[in-house]
Amino acid sequence: MYPALSPAVLAELRRPRPYPAVSILMPTHRREPDNAQDPVRLRNLVAEAKERVQNDPAVDRAVRIDVLGQLDRALAEVDLVHAEDGLAILAAPGEHQVWSLGRTAPARVVLSDTFLTRNLVAAQIAERPHWVLAVAADRVVLWGGTEERVTEEKAYGFPLVREYDNPDPERQEQIGDTPSTFRDEETKTFLRQADTEIGKVLAADPRPLYVVGDAPALALLDAVGPMAKESSAQLPHGGLAQGGAETVRQVVEPAVRAHADQEISEALAQLDKARGRKAFAAGLDEVWQTVGEGRIALLVVEENFRTTVRDDGDHLVPAEADQPGAREDIVDEVIERALDAGAKVSFVPDGTLSDAGRIAADLRY
Repeated sequence: MYPALSPAVLAELRRPRPYPAVSILMPTHRREPDNAQDPVRLRNLVAEAKERVQNDPAVDRAVRIDVLGQLDRALAEVDLVHAEDGLAILAAPGEHQVWSLGRTAPARVVLSDTFLTRNLVAAQIAERPHWVLAVAADRVVLWGGTEERVTEEKAYGFPLVREYDNPDPERQEQIGDTPSTFRDEETKTFLRQADTEIGKVLAADPRPLYVVGDAPALALLDAVGPMAKESSAQLPHGGLAQGGAETVRQVVEPAVRAHADQEISEALAQLDKARGRKAFAAGLDEVWQTVGEGRIALLVVEENFRTTVRDDGDHLVPAEADQPGAREDIVDEVIERALDAGAKVSFVPDGTLSDAGRIAADLRY
């Protein structure tokens, strides 16, 4: 399964595909006894997808064989032992992908000329993605993180490893993070390169950045470029350029949590200001109307807000999942549409927006 989503990946997933682009979505469970049902539900949904592909007169024989094979290969890649809260299987002629989601998704099978991505978009935002840059004099490692895990990022030219023109074994044994090393002009050049490269990463995929390293390394990175100064936090902690994922996660966890709390406070303050200037929408129906008009500047949603509705032509009204026209992932659809219109989306703890129908927005006008 693919480890993390990014804006670039989501953009690629949303481009048109040759028909049929098959999307299989389902909720999964992390613990017993609830996870016992996941393998059965998965097999049933894949069987439904295969049957629909086989019976679709718009799909010719060669394409049908290809897509059915892609579904089989995708199914073999699913790891329910390490399941999170949702699963997405995407298959089309010549390709397949499997995504584990930190946010639940309704069980459904969709055949179209694009993949269904609204649940992936919402999951990516809800996981509060961030970057961790681990800095040493001779190695700089980039980690992509969420609230639950970090994964070393091997793209964007990372890790950066310092090369020596005239290797000196004794000198290399001492290189590490000693203070004298950080007065070295070669080290300055190396960390200036790291500053440039992380700037490119943030331009391509903006996220909060946490920089970790010994104090001399952080001070020099500060001196050679702007990126460390602009980070969400600098954490003096040596050895992480050679550290493991779980160690890195534990070191940055308090800073990540503090940043999330700050973002929540800022989002709620922005909603209060919106109320004062009468540019405020509250409740799913009202927010749905404004997101369709492209008026939302900031959308704030409770983390576990899910509801099923149907559109009666004028308003969204409560519905049961098995009713015709029922929309189980309407909240994720609102989130995706808000992002498409350039809005910022913030998640807050359950109960925070109890007086606003669990979802609210600051409007542009």
